[in-house]
Amino acid sequence: MRRRESWDPVGSRGLRIPRREHLLSSRTSASGSPRAVSSASTPIRVCRRQRLAAKVLRGGLVIPLTATVITFNEEDNIRDCLESLEWVDNIVVVDSGSTDRTIEIAREFTDRVVVTDWPGHLEQKNRAVDLSPTDWVISLDADERVTPALRTEIEEALATEPLNAGFSMPRLTWHLGRWIRHGGWYPDRKIRLFDRRRARWGGVNPHDRVIPQGPVTQLRGDIEHYTYRSLHHHLETIDFFTSIAAREKEKQNSRWPLLSMITRPPFKFFRMYILQSGWRDGFAGFILAGIGALYVFLKYARLWERRSSRKRQVDPDSIPTHHRGPEWRAPRILPPAVEERDLQNSRGRSEE
Repeated sequence: MRRRESWDPVGSRGLRIPRREHLLSSRTSASGSPRAVSSASTPIRVCRRQRLAAKVLRGGLVIPLTATVITFNEEDNIRDCLESLEWVDNIVVVDSGSTDRTIEIAREFTDRVVVTDWPGHLEQKNRAVDLSPTDWVISLDADERVTPALRTEIEEALATEPLNAGFSMPRLTWHLGRWIRHGGWYPDRKIRLFDRRRARWGGVNPHDRVIPQGPVTQLRGDIEHYTYRSLHHHLETIDFFTSIAAREKEKQNSRWPLLSMITRPPFKFFRMYILQSGWRDGFAGFILAGIGALYVFLKYARLWERRSSRKRQVDPDSIPTHHRGPEWRAPRILPPAVEERDLQNSRGRSEE
């Protein structure tokens, strides 16, 4: 276990900073030459996450920071995500019953791992925020990473900027073998660092977002986003998210406009590929513009499917999808006067 830095009081407020000579000596061998720090000899635990140079300060008091991450079967992503967050004071992981090594890996980084049910994207993220021991939170998905440049900027911003409700940062996505910088994919700004007393997760599933009650400052450092493993994975995700979007539109009693289903998909392609310069990302930009149009089309098609199913007294949530695997049920006939709450109670894990 790495021992903590030596601290000396500075100033009348007792503000402490690490002594530079100690930091230098801890990185040199007995002979005075630089030594490598072995990760094998340094267990990855909460005590390892220390701010070495810039502390998050306000009025001379240290503002502790907690990272929150929600997970489900994310063993391929969670280690890289949590390694990018080792510098924060606390990490909270809320898992919804992973069957792979996600929980085991998360416990290498923090003792604050909570396994619970799945109430939905927004509800789960707010649940993780509520479990934070601090008011300032940085909330990430398991497929996201904080870059070293963003880490430095976060520390400096919180130490010098006015105490805003939150901070937004651009998100850069890796997909189809390259960083996607056009077609509406970048900068894709997200508020991920915020004061939970003045900001909460909101929006409409699955398009969640942080809603601040106060000013937001823009940061320049990127969040790296490794959202899709392959084109096949992307299409599966589109299938999944359009079903969620259709369900939300049905709850809102949205109309099913045939004209929108005909006109909006091609306009989506035109906007992404031409107006938002998707062509500058090469053939990947062309593919992504096409998938964007497909998403819009399927969203309305799924809404039609749900309403048509109800007219035939078939539960639309029992229609099989790729994401249900062996758990999906054959469509069942609904009683004539089924109540919405009974239907909701019968739904399986469909939002994630």
